[in-house]
Amino acid sequence: MSALSFPAPVETEATETLRREVREFLAQQIAGRTPMQRADSWSGFDRDFSRALGARGWLGMTWPKAYGGHERSAFERYVVVEETLAAGAPVAAHWIADRQSGPTLLKYGTEAQRAAVLPGVARGETVFCIGMSEPGSGSDLAATRTRAVRDGDVWRVTGTKLWTTGAHDADYMILFCRTSGTPADRQAGTSQLLVDLRRTEGVTIRPIIDLDGKHHFNEVHFEDAAIPADALIGTEGEGWAQVMSELAFERSGPERFLSSIQLLIELIGALQGADDDASLLAIGRLTSHLVVLRRLSRGVAAMLEAGDNPTVHAAIVKDLGAVYEQSIPEIARTLVDAVPDAASTRSFAAVLQKTMWNAPSWSLRGGTREILRGIIARGLGLR
Repeated sequence: MSALSFPAPVETEATETLRREVREFLAQQIAGRTPMQRADSWSGFDRDFSRALGARGWLGMTWPKAYGGHERSAFERYVVVEETLAAGAPVAAHWIADRQSGPTLLKYGTEAQRAAVLPGVARGETVFCIGMSEPGSGSDLAATRTRAVRDGDVWRVTGTKLWTTGAHDADYMILFCRTSGTPADRQAGTSQLLVDLRRTEGVTIRPIIDLDGKHHFNEVHFEDAAIPADALIGTEGEGWAQVMSELAFERSGPERFLSSIQLLIELIGALQGADDDASLLAIGRLTSHLVVLRRLSRGVAAMLEAGDNPTVHAAIVKDLGAVYEQSIPEIARTLVDAVPDAASTRSFAAVLQKTMWNAPSWSLRGGTREILRGIIARGLGLR
């Protein structure tokens, strides 16, 4: 069995100074956000906030300056991400682009693609969505049926993507599709295309309304959509390797254990002054688990900084993080006598309801537990 270790990132005076600067910035920028709004950090779409973050140099932080980046460390970027999520800032407008789409283009994209797209992302102006999941395939990305057929100077794309977060607001999608073979070929024959959603005809975006009554998800239908041939990212047939690299960014960050952080804050407030064993034990356990998850996630950031491949490590963080996030509303319900109610004037009850509505998705997005544990088992040599 292979051994895994999570390296420790080194705190420096520069990162601590950056942390203070980000906190001061957030104290001004989001001072008026309510607990309910802060609980919606991932899905909070605010182009002005993203532009303000970009203006401070806090998007595209690790990228080359030639593409609008700032050539800072992966751990400095981690500090900004951690602070914005912990504060409940509205990050959706830049989230996907900065976290994974930009790095994918940096690693695999053409020079023209990088020059055209990345500076806008670094300014907080360009929004991306992810074209991976499909109807009937769950987390089995290799079963993709969306097909791109080369026709002269274009790809003709037909198929459907599902649960596409933010597609209705996005400027671009990175589309995972099949350019040869059939779904029976699994990973072979898959590629990725850079799709300009604002200019491409034959693309229909339909809303999916979630339990919270919000429009975050979408169905995206491609009906013989003509995508320019030069939209191919990297080499045809190498889509699977690209996706696996991309998911390491998606699965490892502090978002994998901070989705329900606002409820933990409200729970601590609701239990203020309580000295019963159940309350003390629960808060102590939740806090200690948070510390451990943060340590593991920061270790992945250190691996990314070193240029290592943290696929298995990221899967561990994502799996453990989802278990933790989903446990908080269940623990909170046993400790505080309050009816979950999104309309309540009591912030604990309102945030509890919102968190309960959203919690089921946290073990689905970025890969189900079964998929993640399969990746971990293979990485440890157990299967």
